[in-house]
Amino acid sequence: MRGVNLNKNFIYVMIGLVLGIAIGIACFYSFPDKKTAATVADYMSLVSTIFLKLIKMIIGPLVLSTLIVGIGHMGDAATLGRVGAKTMAWFVSASIVSLLLGLLMANLIQPGHGIVTDQSGNTANIATASFSFKNFIEHLVPTSIFKAMAEGEILQIVVFSLFAGVAIMALGERGKPLVHLADDVAHMMLTITGYVMTLAPLAVCSAVASVITTSGPGVLLNFVKFLGGFYLTLLILWAILIAVGYFLLGARMSNLVKRMREPFLLAFSTASSEAAYPKILDQLERFGVPKRIASFVLPLGYSFNLDGTMAYTTFATLFVAQAYGMELSIGTQLAIAGTLMLTSKGVAGVPKASLVVILATLHQFNIPDAGLYLIIGIDQFLDMGRSATNVIGNSLAASAVAKFEGGLGPEKDDINAPSAAPAAAPA
Repeated sequence: MRGVNLNKNFIYVMIGLVLGIAIGIACFYSFPDKKTAATVADYMSLVSTIFLKLIKMIIGPLVLSTLIVGIGHMGDAATLGRVGAKTMAWFVSASIVSLLLGLLMANLIQPGHGIVTDQSGNTANIATASFSFKNFIEHLVPTSIFKAMAEGEILQIVVFSLFAGVAIMALGERGKPLVHLADDVAHMMLTITGYVMTLAPLAVCSAVASVITTSGPGVLLNFVKFLGGFYLTLLILWAILIAVGYFLLGARMSNLVKRMREPFLLAFSTASSEAAYPKILDQLERFGVPKRIASFVLPLGYSFNLDGTMAYTTFATLFVAQAYGMELSIGTQLAIAGTLMLTSKGVAGVPKASLVVILATLHQFNIPDAGLYLIIGIDQFLDMGRSATNVIGNSLAASAVAKFEGGLGPEKDDINAPSAAPAAAPA
């Protein structure tokens, strides 16, 4: 039965997730001393740390090469402008929906209501100076593409790639060898990805086990209303995205969901959207999204289309305000959403970026920033949901833009066939 045969990689990752939970719970109760537990967790997280470093090693060259190939295959500036406009229109629309959904659910559920806090608490130790408009613009442009790739600055890599891709496109015939070179680099990086992905089940197991060893399963119960409310928000957002997908893609949306189950679980388990990037790109091309569109939309989506993060920032900001008994008017809440819409762009790859964005917003609207301590302890569990949501949002965005352009082709393989190393489809 076609619908029952799960991809082997998906099954292995699921096994890793379950084992990680079991090992984490066992270690938490076996090592009651927090220092000992932290040491054990530190060693357990070694595999996941190496895995994420390997992924980050791949991401820079992969984003650079695929985006250059995507622009190079656009053909002309008019096509590039049209696809770019449709892409950004989708991103902005999805961000607005996500932000407003976070506001709505926080008002309905009132996750922070009844939490007693000390308003004289310490200031959360997270820097926010980098989120001024001036610093954002300065940070946008790389001083060196090599420095940007070494530090994993995705947005800076995207900016350079846009310039490089447009310049190569303007060269015409002289630029084609460079496009072919970038295409070969992309194939090489995707082959390396296949090797790295063999570590995914072990990385998932170690990441989950490490978190539960130090925090314990009880950390989820302490904030069950907040966690439950946020994941309910994500479920609604997933339903909205999938419904829009069915409206645009018809019955094919079910196949897109099936193709994204492994990247979804990988992002969820490792709490990293980057870990799923190569798999998403590979599956989009197998789904029938032209390489030029998948290679263009997906890198941009990692900076501008973080649907899960959008919903989280408004939900968490109102949670903190409610915890301190602050009543915010509708106008203030919409102003918060607008602020988050701007400050959240360009933070891809920044550690704990959503916390930094939230803290900057708390400062601006005079909400006690010490309230951030209420969610820091469980942020890893929240980040898992955010990262997984971004997989759905970005895969749908690329498919939708391909549909708008009339370029969504037939699927290139059997969805349930075992996959080896990812291989980019021909343009």
